[in-house]
Amino acid sequence: MLVREAMSTVVLTIGPAHTLRQAAALMSARRVGAAVVLDPDAGGIGILTERDILNSVGLGQNPDSERAHAHTTTDVVFAAPSWTLEEAASAMTHGGFRHLVVLDRGDAVGIVSVRDIIRCWTPARQHVPA
Repeated sequence: MLVREAMSTVVLTIGPAHTLRQAAALMSARRVGAAVVLDPDAGGIGILTERDILNSVGLGQNPDSERAHAHTTTDVVFAAPSWTLEEAASAMTHGGFRHLVVLDRGDAVGIVSVRDIIRCWTPARQHVPA
């Protein structure tokens, strides 16, 4: 199976000036664990994950004043829609992260997560009558 078949095409995009609280609220409303941060001044595309927000709050930082740009991963590993799920899982395992931004011709067209891969690799639950 390919990344294009597993990825979420709902890509939450935020700017670098969003507060962590704003980012968390948007992520929660969309039920996603990561947001793509578009920052042309810092080199283009980054990613802010729920773990980044959790780390900041755990350090006692104020989510109302901390900005996304200060917590964004900018050395992002990108996936191509044509990658296999094995390639995506290998990149995640090697890099120690749970989300890959999927680029097609330089545009963010999706995000694939560990959860997406597991969903594809696990057979659908079947209802067994009691």
